[in-house]
Amino acid sequence: MQITGMLHGSRLLEFAGFPATEVLGPDASEEAIKAMIDKHGLVFVKPVFKGGIGKKGKAGLLGRATDLQTALAEKERLYFAEHKVGHVRAKANGVTFEAGVPAEHEVYFSITDSTHFRAPMMTLTHKGGMDIEELDKSEVAMVPFDPLTGLKAFVVANALTEIGAPKEIISPLVQQLPKLWELFHNFGMTTLELNPIRMRQDKKGRLTPVACDFKCGFDRDDPRWLRLNLPAQLFAADYSAFEQEINTLRTHQGQSDVYVINDKGTVLAPTFGGGANSLVTEMLGDDAIISSDFGGNPPYEKMKSVARICFKHWIKQSNVLFIIGGKSNNTDIFETFRAMADALREHFSTHGPTPLYVVAGRGGPNLVRGMGALRDTCDALGLPYRLFGFDSDMSEVIQFAKRADAWMKAGGREQVAARLGLGTAEPVQTA
Repeated sequence: MQITGMLHGSRLLEFAGFPATEVLGPDASEEAIKAMIDKHGLVFVKPVFKGGIGKKGKAGLLGRATDLQTALAEKERLYFAEHKVGHVRAKANGVTFEAGVPAEHEVYFSITDSTHFRAPMMTLTHKGGMDIEELDKSEVAMVPFDPLTGLKAFVVANALTEIGAPKEIISPLVQQLPKLWELFHNFGMTTLELNPIRMRQDKKGRLTPVACDFKCGFDRDDPRWLRLNLPAQLFAADYSAFEQEINTLRTHQGQSDVYVINDKGTVLAPTFGGGANSLVTEMLGDDAIISSDFGGNPPYEKMKSVARICFKHWIKQSNVLFIIGGKSNNTDIFETFRAMADALREHFSTHGPTPLYVVAGRGGPNLVRGMGALRDTCDALGLPYRLFGFDSDMSEVIQFAKRADAWMKAGGREQVAARLGLGTAEPVQTA
């Protein structure tokens, strides 16, 4: 759940009183754009992407204009630009016009929740405007601090002195950067990054830090982000019908994080827990249809709705329904398994049966009752299944699911179809 860019970032920075460059949105009139150019001499034209996706400048998705004609041409080029980083693909829907800020110094600043230090951590360097990974470690300060006291001025001052920052930028940054902790802390953020912060000089030679790019991430299970009254569609990672439906179920009680990995995959893997999700996604590879985390002790009705949506979109092409998670401390396995089993039964009743191999691996409260409910449903529907308890190695369970998928592709799907009275079913192969 991320926000990138200054369109919304400049508004958030207003809450902290942190200076930001002037920004116009996609609906800016030609008169407003021309007035910005006349005032600042230079504007940057940037595409607006949903969610967070980086390295736009290196991909040529950054326009510069010193006159209105160029600005409008860049708007036309970038308005619906597409960008791909790794397996993530995004399509822009609009552009921003951001005033150029002349400066000699550029600064990188971020606050993140550090799992290493178990505390918030500030990352700071006076050589911003580039990827932080490309800098030598001696030029970057990474300093954990106490969340009870917050980010104090002396923490910023000491960090800048330690990395040898120019003296003229230290005092302005010490005055302004601590404000960002209040923004981070008060609205449930997990990360906040400004890169670059350009040190603008006024007529008297005094420097002021001005944010020229913005990125933040929220813990959506922390209700403090609701104070910002941000539009719900801002956090939709994609426009697919499946992800949109799942997003409507996102609440503070129980997670519904989902991402489509391969819409031609053959293993539908509703996963419980972030660690399980990472392992399952890595080991299944392109066979996995979705990457998901449905943990957090979801109630019966929500889990049934999640399963119903997953089955509606993906069960027909799936060879294996793979329900997997670690050993839970508080998730009621009976409630989640009963909900998924009921959703599967109702889907077969409404849409008819489909060849499917069910594999489940889980641990936690009411495990035996939960597996009993899933077993009874599979027996009633005539589906082959294999259930693994809390003492099973998760990697071995994933390997079994892969073997089940391979068996289905090699003729097992037709055997299951015959058992269900469907005749010969077309084999499903990974594209």
